[in-house]
Amino acid sequence: MAVGLLLTAFKKGAFMFRLMAGVTLCVGLAATAAAQDAKVAKGEKLFTDQKCSLCHAIGDKGNKKGPLDGVATKLKADEIREWITDAKGMTAKTKATRKPEMKAFALPKDEVDALVAYLTTLK
Repeated sequence: MAVGLLLTAFKKGAFMFRLMAGVTLCVGLAATAAAQDAKVAKGEKLFTDQKCSLCHAIGDKGNKKGPLDGVATKLKADEIREWITDAKGMTAKTKATRKPEMKAFALPKDEVDALVAYLTTLK
């Protein structure tokens, strides 16, 4: 009987451990998703504040000569980052012919990260 009680207590403890681990995982994932959502929102604001729509369009807003709709299906996040940080190098690398060429931007890393996060949502 004592062994049975110990076994039952062990099972309850194991269940509680698994339950708490699951809750912790869910909370962690929710926090990560919230942080990503905040980064995407910051990127969208930066897109507006930096006046990217003078040369680029998303949906029906902006310059139709530089559409970004579906950019995340065509480019990897690293390539989007490279376009933002080294437009001249990417122009040469991809043999892009659009004129005028994209100008160079000197943005802090966190702002580039936010713009990349936003642009990777455009599928």
